Amino acid sequence: MANPFDLSGRKALVTGGATGIGEGIALALAAAGADVALTYRSHQPEETTAAIQSFGRRAVPVHADFIGMDEAAARDVIDGAADALGGLDILVNNAGIIHRADSTEMALDDWRRVTSVNLDSVWLLSQAAGVRMVAQGSGKIVIVSSVLGSQGGLRVPAYASSKHAVLGLTKALCNEWAPHGVNVNAIAPGYTATDNTQALRDDPDRSQALLDRIPAGRFAEPSEIAGAAVFLASDAAAYCHGSCVTVDGGWLAR
Repeated sequence: MANPFDLSGRKALVTGGATGIGEGIALALAAAGADVALTYRSHQPEETTAAIQSFGRRAVPVHADFIGMDEAAARDVIDGAADALGGLDILVNNAGIIHRADSTEMALDDWRRVTSVNLDSVWLLSQAAGVRMVAQGSGKIVIVSSVLGSQGGLRVPAYASSKHAVLGLTKALCNEWAPHGVNVNAIAPGYTATDNTQALRDDPDRSQALLDRIPAGRFAEPSEIAGAAVFLASDAAAYCHGSCVTVDGGWLAR
């Protein structure tokens, strides 16, 4: 039998793929056989692209800023990646930001900045990729949500709201695009050792409180989230539509 997780010949785009969970996903897709384009804004992508190339796969860096993204910018990102790779089979919407503040003090500009990246850009990029994938009758879209897509968290109202919203978007797009051979699914990572959790991990009391609740007793490494993305991007997930794979060390179980 053919390996259902083999991504040889597939063309993938990972947003925010130069660091953190996005980098872990980009490398895992390459290890599974895919050529990978990755977007970056401030983190330089050279190390990640070199690592992708070490698997014998093509690596295409795409500079993009998702704050205030509009339809034309989203099409440019999708079309640029597809043109460089020779097609687009997989889109992983991973790029995201967080802003911590008491809800009584959060400025509207901060709210809009978070939702612009975490929700608006996910919608715009999915829409632009969906036009292409529906027309070709195949494609995989993976949206990175969070355990805070099921919870409220503390002092992160914009982040939690955006992560709830992309789970709704996942289901909405599934209902429209599954009949056209396009799989739209999500991943809900738990607390992972990335820049977004650095402030929490640097706070001894908050860090310990989080670790006390995680049955696995530790934060995830970005590479440990990546397997779910490979699964959802592969033929092994051919009948997965509108689902969310939770990778949280047991956080939501407690």
